[in-house]
Amino acid sequence: MTWWDHETDSIWSQPWGRALTGELKGTQLQIIPFSLEPWPSWLESHPDTLVLIALDSVYGSERIRDDFVLGVAIDNFVRAYPFDIVSGKIVTNDMLGAFPLVVHANPNTRAVHIYLRQLSDGTVLTFTGDTEQLIDEQTGSIWEPTRGLAIEGALRGEALREIPYTTSFLWAWYDFYPDSSVYESTPDN
Repeated sequence: MTWWDHETDSIWSQPWGRALTGELKGTQLQIIPFSLEPWPSWLESHPDTLVLIALDSVYGSERIRDDFVLGVAIDNFVRAYPFDIVSGKIVTNDMLGAFPLVVHANPNTRAVHIYLRQLSDGTVLTFTGDTEQLIDEQTGSIWEPTRGLAIEGALRGEALREIPYTTSFLWAWYDFYPDSSVYESTPDN
């Protein structure tokens, strides 16, 4: 889970986004949100996308292993969300320390988005929904899960802040975050 920077001979940690050795040692990259989803579902949503691939590359629809997790680190709070659990629920409301999060994991497309479920005025929302939409229990507004944008209802036009995450196998996540908690589904969440 490291990269090698050919220009400066620095080695970078993927989960931390930090140079471990080399000329840039200690430099911290800004982690930004991204969308993890298979190519066919991405292309369906973004038909004009161009991609550069090696001609001898072969990408299949390999099965996600049971220990595949979505790792979130905010301040000193760290949690791994097992993909099989959150995709089974589709919509997961959780608290990571002081941060109210919602995880939307589509088991069909494998697209995942994690948002802070707190509006700019401090209101914390609780979500239900399915693969196509999120619905906040407070107002019944309908949210588009791939953009975190309310598209119908009293909160139309509001947007949720997307939270960056790292994909990993649980054992590899523990290499970088040994004190991480692991999300466990209970009847209350």
